[in-house]
Order: sequence, then structure tokens, then C-alpha cells
Amino acid sequence: MSTERPVPYLSGHYEPVADEITGHELTINGTLPPELNGRYFRNGHNPKPGITPSHWFRGEGMIHGVRLHNGRAEWYRNRWVKTPFLEGVPFTGVELEVSAAATNIIFHAGKYLALQEANLPWQVSSELETIGIYDFDGKLTTSMTAHPKEDPVTGGLHFFSYSPYPPHLTYYVASAAGEIIRAEQIEGAGPSLMHDFALTGEHAVFLDFPVVFNQQEHSGIPYRWDADYQARIGVLPRNGHAGITWFQVDQAALLHVTNAYIDRQSRVVVEGPRYDQAAWETSWKWWVGAPGYGGSPDAGSTFHRWILDPATGRATNEPLDDLATEFPSINDDFTGAINKYSYSIAFPGAGHEGYSTIKFDTDTGERQLFHHGAGRMPGEAVFVPAVGGTREDDGYLLTIVSDTQANASQLLVLDAGDLRKDPVASVELPRRVPAGIHGHWIADQEGSL
Repeated sequence: MSTERPVPYLSGHYEPVADEITGHELTINGTLPPELNGRYFRNGHNPKPGITPSHWFRGEGMIHGVRLHNGRAEWYRNRWVKTPFLEGVPFTGVELEVSAAATNIIFHAGKYLALQEANLPWQVSSELETIGIYDFDGKLTTSMTAHPKEDPVTGGLHFFSYSPYPPHLTYYVASAAGEIIRAEQIEGAGPSLMHDFALTGEHAVFLDFPVVFNQQEHSGIPYRWDADYQARIGVLPRNGHAGITWFQVDQAALLHVTNAYIDRQSRVVVEGPRYDQAAWETSWKWWVGAPGYGGSPDAGSTFHRWILDPATGRATNEPLDDLATEFPSINDDFTGAINKYSYSIAFPGAGHEGYSTIKFDTDTGERQLFHHGAGRMPGEAVFVPAVGGTREDDGYLLTIVSDTQANASQLLVLDAGDLRKDPVASVELPRRVPAGIHGHWIADQEGSL
């Protein structure tokens, strides 16, 4: 009998699947809203059989997709992104095409792009077949963040590249048509792990936090917490008429921004799940498979707010909630604007049992939780607006829920207006889908199928 310790990111909800399949005409419980015409795609790490990566973030990328149309779930399919990394070519830090392509998938200017932040994007088809490297017609010569932001007003795509070596930070803007129209090296940034950033209506906001490049880290992701590195948030005017302003903030880390906006006092507000040093290092031990760190990958990031005042140069911060949460999302129409609602995964801890999808009201502090039940884990909740909706939360949340007890998964449709209600609908998927990272709902474009 084997006594080999299971690697947490290869077991339980995270156990990879061994093959690619396609299923058609999926069973639906309830009634799918008529506006759900499109594709739900979700990316994540799924190492090939026999491969044990040294870090969760180093697993090969696999995208899971569900096609909804006219009240039907027409298909499910899962496909690896067929990059050189999948074929065993190692990434040493300089080969931009050797990507796991496992963190996110977006749709912009008619193209589906699988993203991993140390590399160039990889383009896939609407049925998840790999097309090849995408470099914006040769104008992108650096890596690209896995968390670009689309401006809901202009349709432009804002993104960045970060590097442990100078230049540490480069900011890009691509037009709605997919042409890079701005590329700017940002002064004063350091060699920190910049996984995400934010937009307001007037600024790009960058996070220079104390998880810093360190060659002594041998897990394959060479970054460690450095207590002597001063945490900062940088605010760059989007009009290009002024340079970046760096605000010193409390020692913390932030993987994912919930939103940023300019408040009624003309201050820049940034919100998201905050890690202190203990929470970060505990999570890191799960991500690298350290002994004794099974269970949940997120050990204690909690919803937080930073307030940056350009008039005084001062920054303050405040907690918003004490539940362990991650993978925040909002109604994307409110990207960069004052929003009231956000959605996250609530992890076990802080008196909370099991996994839930949580809705948070930043005006009142009220929470709503949809408890998924024993053995069930949701993914990131993706907001889809309801046709004719007038309120910020008029819409639906889509999430793939994995069930280890039933060895199955569902695409769940929740009412974003009230998580206390029963699900609007669920789609039975033809296999268990491993817990993953990020994805998007990609509505049908006019004239598309």
C-alpha cells in the first residue's frame, strides 16, 4: 500500500482530468434565462498524467467550456492549450511563447486569448482548439498580464507586463479593434509579483507589494515575501499628461483587485482580498505542496479597502469583512466606477463551514451567502447582466461547481440579485471539472453562432 502523500493541488477538488472529451445536449435542471446565449469558458491548471509540477501555478493549462443557446446547453468540451510547455519544453523565464496558458481566458477584438502572466497570449478558437501565439501583430514584445481590464466605455483593453529585471513594469492599451495604441515603461516600479492591477475612469492603478523576486525560491515561481520591502500602490493618469504617483501603504499583498474607482472626495479607492504575511506564507505552502498544508489553497485573505488621497499624498486602509474570500468579481459594466456589490468564493474558516458564493454590499456591509453543501466547491462567480436590467445586480452568476462525493460537476446559474434563492438553473456536465482559476462569459456577437 502506497504511503505517498497526496499533493494538495493534484488531489480532491484539484485532481486533474486525464483526457479531452466533448458532450452534446446536456441535461438542464430548471430553465436557462433566454439572454444566456454564448459561451462560458474557464481556464485552470491541469497537468498531464504522470506530471507533478513544483508549484500549483506551473501546471499545464486546460480550458473547460459550455455553449448555451436558446435555452439549451448545446455542448461541453475541455481542451488543453497546446503550447510548447504542454509538450515538455521548460520555461526558464525568457521564452515568451513557452506558456502554461493556464490562468485566464478573455475575448477581445474577435479573438479568444488564453493568458499566463509570464508569457505571450495564446489564441484559441470558439471551440477551444489551439490556434497559436498572439502578439498583437508583432507590437507586443513582452509578457502580458493574465488580468487585463476592458474599459466599459471605450471597449479598449488595458494591460501590463511585469518583470524581475528592468524595465519592471510596462503599461499597454489596445483599442477596441485590437491595435496597441499605447506602450509606456513606468518609472519607479520594483521587482515584485504584480498579478493584477486596476482601472478607474481616469487612472491605471498598479500594485507594488512585498512579494518580491528571489532566486533562492526554488518552487518554480521565484518570489518570496520580503518584510523589508515597502508596499506601494501607484496611480497613473490615463491621459498621459503626468507621471505615476506612488503611495506607501500597509505591508500586505493583493493577488486580485475587486474594483477601483474615484470616490466623491476625489480620492482613489482600491478594494480586494488582502493577505497579511502569515496568510500569504500559509497559502504559498499550499501552492508548493508543503507537508501539512492540504485542504484549502486560500488561508485567510479578507476583503479590504485602500483609500489614496492625491491632495495630501496619504493612504489609509480599512477592513470590509472578516471571511476568508478570494476570486472577487463584479458587474463588469462598473469597472472603474463606484460599485455597490461584489462576489467572491468564501473559503472555510472564520466560523464559516464549507464553500460558499458570497455577495457583499459595500454600502451596508451586508453579506448574502449561497452555501454549496458538503463536498462541493464553486469556482469564480462570473456576472452576466439580465436583459432590461436597471440595477447593478440585475443579472446572473455563473460558476462551475465541482462535487467530489458525486464525482461530477455542474454549471450553476444563480440570481445575482438574491443569493438566498434557489438556483435559477443548473447544467449537468459530463464529467467532474477540477477546481480552476479564471474565466469569462462570452456572449454571442451579432451574426455569430
